[in-house]
Amino acid sequence: MEIKGHVAVVTGAASGLGFATAKRLAEAGATVAILDLSGEAAAKAAAEIGGTGYAVDVSDAGAVEAAFAQIERELGTPRIVVSCAGIGTAGRILPRDGSLTIDTFARALNVNLLGTYAVMNIAARAMAAADPIDADGARGVIINTSSVAFEDGQIGQAAYSASKGGVASMTLPAARELARFGIRVMAIAPGLFETAMSAGLPDDIRADILKNVPYPSRMGDPDEYARLAQAIVENPMLNGTVIRLDAAARMPIK
Repeated sequence: MEIKGHVAVVTGAASGLGFATAKRLAEAGATVAILDLSGEAAAKAAAEIGGTGYAVDVSDAGAVEAAFAQIERELGTPRIVVSCAGIGTAGRILPRDGSLTIDTFARALNVNLLGTYAVMNIAARAMAAADPIDADGARGVIINTSSVAFEDGQIGQAAYSASKGGVASMTLPAARELARFGIRVMAIAPGLFETAMSAGLPDDIRADILKNVPYPSRMGDPDEYARLAQAIVENPMLNGTVIRLDAAARMPIK
């Protein structure tokens, strides 16, 4: 599918993987809508790439629906949607103080899984109502962000792994269901990347983590995620699959 001339929506796009993706899509000729929890951050990021910023909490389906309606009015029907919004929770099921952690678990699911589903659901409705854009009958592509933690989550990542596992697991059934509308669904499962989540790691912990990254033995650059997102959009045979983007890393137990 061509990127140039189409509307792209990227969530969590004020920084990290989302911003890199929004920037690359804009450079490829897309009209980009940047969605982020912070309206100020979204506006700033949008100004950098020539896009439009919207303040949206993806865990609020009503807010997501309102944002997509506004995007359709102002920019047109989104044909490319990339969900990068998410939170990185860490906490044991049974912490030392014996407290219950159900609320933490629910928050991870609400943002990472239900938020991703809401964006996909609302985006698919908009795409399905639009006209096909090529000879294959394509109407759009949705790319969701899982994590390598969906397969090798560490101690303390039960909530995060479950939320990202849900994103991975719904990829194939979503792609199968939406195929009749010409909508592709893919997921990227990134490993260790240079983002706000990893920026505060002490040097010794960073060095220890990188021991488990075979090649290249470094943190990923957000643009490397963005390059894969671009390739997914442009290659119509990529559909219904979760792609690990991890330099062959497998996470240790903790």
